[in-house]
Amino acid sequence: MESTEVEIRTGSTEVVQDLSGEVERFLRSAGAGDGLLNVWVPHATAGLAVLETGAGSDQDLLAQLRELLPADDRWRHRHGSPGHGRDHVLPALVPPYATIPVLGGRLALGTWQSVCLVDTNADNPVRRVRFSFLAG
Repeated sequence: MESTEVEIRTGSTEVVQDLSGEVERFLRSAGAGDGLLNVWVPHATAGLAVLETGAGSDQDLLAQLRELLPADDRWRHRHGSPGHGRDHVLPALVPPYATIPVLGGRLALGTWQSVCLVDTNADNPVRRVRFSFLAG
């Protein structure tokens, strides 16, 4: 198994950040052939999604998360920015892990799919993401 952790700067706004470049670099450096890539976000307020980016789906996801998890004072978890408790519920809807098949050193994703970090927590502008390749 090959594994590495990368730092991702998400900034101070909600974001769906495409990790494709980082994943491809990792797979090349790992000398990946066929196997599985596990992506893990060791944070209580971020998740991972496989979706299309650039055509509005990423912004649609953030809009729906705002509707499902409003940033207001309804949350019992109250430290941080107002409404921060919603960020702690996010990983129940957008899990902090994804496992994707790798064939010939490349992710076996659909044409428009990307592996993305979903971060609604403006209080934490830097995230860690772990990539682990398990050879088949």
